[in-house]
Amino acid sequence: MILGIDTSNYTTSLCVIDGAGNIVNEQRKLLEVDAGERGLQQSAAVFQHVRNLPALLETIGSLQEIKGISVSTRPRPEEASYMPVFLVGEGMGRSLAASLSLPLFRTSHQEGHIAAGEGTAGYVPEENFLAVHVSGGTTDLLWVKRRTAGYQIRQMGSSKDLHAGQFVDRVGVALGLPFPAGAHLEQLARTGKESDWSIRLPSPVNGYNWSFSGPETAALGLIQTGASPAGVARAVESAIAKGLEKVLRKAIAESGLKSVLIVGGVAANLYIRDRLKDRLQHPAVGARLYFADPRYSTDNAFGVARIGLLSQKVQ
Repeated sequence: MILGIDTSNYTTSLCVIDGAGNIVNEQRKLLEVDAGERGLQQSAAVFQHVRNLPALLETIGSLQEIKGISVSTRPRPEEASYMPVFLVGEGMGRSLAASLSLPLFRTSHQEGHIAAGEGTAGYVPEENFLAVHVSGGTTDLLWVKRRTAGYQIRQMGSSKDLHAGQFVDRVGVALGLPFPAGAHLEQLARTGKESDWSIRLPSPVNGYNWSFSGPETAALGLIQTGASPAGVARAVESAIAKGLEKVLRKAIAESGLKSVLIVGGVAANLYIRDRLKDRLQHPAVGARLYFADPRYSTDNAFGVARIGLLSQKVQ
């Protein structure tokens, strides 16, 4: 069995999988954010991970059958990619591996999301495929090549200001929703009436790149003028979906790749999923869209553990 560890911006996660890749046990704890705040400083997040990891390990079960430790050590698989929160998980992983005389496998948070997507989307894509990682800390369009243990990833595009999840959270908090706001904003949007759907927000893109600062400013202005909260919530969802659609249409046409894996917390939104499926799986486009299970769209250690299992098999 493999133990996966992920200490992301807002979730402490552990996951144990067996040799077939099945989940034996997993534990997660959302980091605490004060009401009305739009996020956490890294120092505060690090402190909470330090506090959470021992408590979660106490509930994960015996480690006697563990044959390897896999941990995310950085946000993306790039040399310059760094964020202090991942040092907490890496430190715990190194300590466990050394004390138990086990191999330690290092990967990135982004690769973990892709592996969790592959593990829960119910398919095995082509060797090369497109992926979109859309969350509070990342909005990336990726060209992905599967390797024996992990992925070769090339970033094709990204958000040039706010990430999609930040857009959701900032507007959600302005609407009085708890942070993180994704699930609450989705629920609010469902309460709207037909008259609310006339609210529109811009969805600017430039090539393969997104911009969400303009839509955020427009949404906050609508809130100040007393616009329907449900209508604003749906307009946020629609703006993200339209932006993703524009970029993916271009990428599918220019790359020739038809399989698209969409992962990250924002990808759990069912309205966004359904809109993208309707528009991009149309015969005129011909894409094949795959989504991580909503529970594994959000931050988790399942994908990190899967990469560790693959790494162990090729040792």
